[in-house]
Amino acid sequence: MSFSKKTIRDIDLKGKRVLLRVDYNVPLDDDGHITDDYRIRKSLPTLKYLLKQGAAVIVCSHLGRPDGKRDEKYSLRPCAERLSQLLNKPVQFLDDCIGDTVSAAVKNLAPGKIVMLQNVRFYAQEEANDEQFARTLASYADVFVQDAFGVVHHPAVSVSELPKYLPGVAGLLVEKEVDTITNVMDKPERPLMAIIGGAKISDKIEILNRFIDIADFVAVGGAMANTFLLAEGIQIGKSRAEPDDVPLAKEIIKKARAKAKRQRFVFYLPQDGVVATSLDKTAHTRIADWDAHIIASIENYPKQAPRRTEHVLSDELILDIGPFSGAFIAGGMQLANTVVWNGAMGVTETPAISGPVGPFAHGTELMVDAMLGEYGHKPFTVLGGGDTVGFIEERQLTSCFNHVSTGGGASMELMSGKKLPGVEALLAKDQ
Repeated sequence: MSFSKKTIRDIDLKGKRVLLRVDYNVPLDDDGHITDDYRIRKSLPTLKYLLKQGAAVIVCSHLGRPDGKRDEKYSLRPCAERLSQLLNKPVQFLDDCIGDTVSAAVKNLAPGKIVMLQNVRFYAQEEANDEQFARTLASYADVFVQDAFGVVHHPAVSVSELPKYLPGVAGLLVEKEVDTITNVMDKPERPLMAIIGGAKISDKIEILNRFIDIADFVAVGGAMANTFLLAEGIQIGKSRAEPDDVPLAKEIIKKARAKAKRQRFVFYLPQDGVVATSLDKTAHTRIADWDAHIIASIENYPKQAPRRTEHVLSDELILDIGPFSGAFIAGGMQLANTVVWNGAMGVTETPAISGPVGPFAHGTELMVDAMLGEYGHKPFTVLGGGDTVGFIEERQLTSCFNHVSTGGGASMELMSGKKLPGVEALLAKDQ
């Protein structure tokens, strides 16, 4: 399925003023310095194309959650400075979104020049879909370009309202994101494998159901897996779980097992896990082997494995998938031609004492190695979800995957089959 909306390639841009919505919601340290410029770099192809076509570009974005009030820690000034460095070109920063100073600056903007507006979420009107705010922003330009894939699922003035007052087309990033994810869901090269992590089943219910419908192998990890284990009657100690979602977990398991009886399909829940009594980086870890019992038997031979090796104790937390589960999922990847990954397998935020891998990130690291072809076969890989992408960016591995989405919520909604308001509002190819 090809992208059905007009893009910047479909219109004449010479001499036009373009209002470009990007997603520069980047992480900042306490001193206001950008710690990861991935989203800024992903906007460069669209910006360079617009400038090459002779457009004057007005960049707008949000940063953080200032709740409709001016908060200098969420200023986009550092983004303007970083964009200027990446483009090797001046980027004028306007410390506001509306007002006479902004109007004068954009009115006099020459072709090939760039200005960046202040954080649109400094105005409560942005997320209130205020008509006058939309009309004011629209008055700055001749064309609106949507390239902020990370927010196209979230209706707001700079997402879904501006195309009501300006011809709206997609940027190259939005086109690539929608095309890649849609094609993977609609016509993947099979076998298709989905690895779904995260905290709550309720957050992933739609994407889980969609993958059970279309995938050949679905593996569940992260804290979300704990609720499934509860549904299977497995003790999880004081692990994070959602007891109220146990009936939902049982429904999903029932649906998956019914499919497995009809055709070749695997729905995999962890069979062992890394447990500890706290999230501290110095906490003692062990393997709880509640299903396979292989690792404990080998470690204790010729004696019988103590009963505790089969259980998560009442004061313990499951913080990662275990080596047996990780090896099983990595082995499944050797037969998959397409892998979609959304959500870490463990608590990847806990730092390591030595080496690059934290004490509860070995399962996620094993997934990464398998996706990168370390065990022989490298499938086509699509990554989405904030913690997943954050882990990969921290390891500086984004270029090693076929597609790393810039939008966690947007990618999930698209994978679930939902319409994206920020995309739907754009001009259709036949318009």
